Amino acid sequence: MPAGHAGNRHVNRATPIHEISSSEEERYKTGFSELDRVLGGGIVKGSLNLLSGDPGIGKSTILLQICQNLGDTHKILYVSGEESARQIKLRALRLGVDRENLYILTETDVQLILEQIHTEQPDLVIIDSIQTMNLTELNSSPGSITQVRECTNLLMHGCKALDIPVFLVGHVNKDGAVAGPKVLEHIVDAVLYFEGDRQMSFRILRAVKNRYGSTNEIGVFDMGENGLTQVENPSEAMLAGRPHHVSGTCVTCVMEGSRPLLAEIQGLATSTGFGNPRRMATGFDYNRMNLLLAVLEKRGGYFFSNLDAYINIVGGLRLDEPASDLAVALALLSSLKDTPIREDTIAFGEIGLAGELRAVSQAQARISEAARLGFSRCILPYHNLKSITQPPAGMELIGAKSIREAFSAACS
Repeated sequence: MPAGHAGNRHVNRATPIHEISSSEEERYKTGFSELDRVLGGGIVKGSLNLLSGDPGIGKSTILLQICQNLGDTHKILYVSGEESARQIKLRALRLGVDRENLYILTETDVQLILEQIHTEQPDLVIIDSIQTMNLTELNSSPGSITQVRECTNLLMHGCKALDIPVFLVGHVNKDGAVAGPKVLEHIVDAVLYFEGDRQMSFRILRAVKNRYGSTNEIGVFDMGENGLTQVENPSEAMLAGRPHHVSGTCVTCVMEGSRPLLAEIQGLATSTGFGNPRRMATGFDYNRMNLLLAVLEKRGGYFFSNLDAYINIVGGLRLDEPASDLAVALALLSSLKDTPIREDTIAFGEIGLAGELRAVSQAQARISEAARLGFSRCILPYHNLKSITQPPAGMELIGAKSIREAFSAACS
């Protein structure tokens, strides 16, 4: 570069870390404490957030409800490329959304959308959905890798320059992942997934990426006729309707971020009518279930080889934490022996390939949550006992070293 042009070039200088401001980001409260928890405390100004999930799971519903909660004091621009303004109006009426600060724009051209953003200067922008947006100078069709990437980039630069937070709705592919290029998830600041069975009312909102908070937090919602309502005590809701004096059921406690969550696990072992026994798991990893069955046979002496085995996590939850191993094994053994597990008992622990129970993290928080909901006995790995410094009053802690010990304690 010629020396004469060097002086016109802006050069970023390295800054000592102690001179960089550490003030908190300004956040908008969404009106849903569950959603604020997942976002790390609220919507950060200038952030780009991607909300994804199966069709009909409630993505557009929760965004319209956010408009109602924020619309009293903030100006919101809702851009739809999938529905007409009349369709959005009808859904808004059903949900009770009637804020005057909510502006609806039906447009798919990102350049025109950015012009509207500069003109209206909203406090929040919602794009529903990013797969319908396009740039006219690109020859590819909307939803293609190039269009999704370039439209997201353009929206990011345009809105960050104005310090306006944006919510992008993203479709999912047949595998349940965000449709489009993986770079889409790298561009945005937060990626939120809506999970749950559409045939059931509970919805789980999970952050899989968050530059402004923890990625382990979840929010629990209940889908009703009037939209989504937050479930502030999900453990109690998940255990509602639990059967009494029935074999094949066990309660465990898993950690979702900083939140302990109680879940009911149901197991069923029955004679097979097929050449090869069936194995089925709902809300639990299928391969992990097969591994636990193998350990129960080899190390515990409980034979499932000629039996069908089924696992179901009640409430539409999906458990992927190893701490749920013990409860899954106890539910299967309870069904195999047709012996109910005591109703005041909760169990958690990881099962190793040698049949041993291994310690899990945050045992104190799990036990405290169980005691709060009325459980008086807890079966946990023996090596976790020393980490319990303040056992809740009235809670009996039973440390087990093997599956056989745990099952004997659970039924006694």
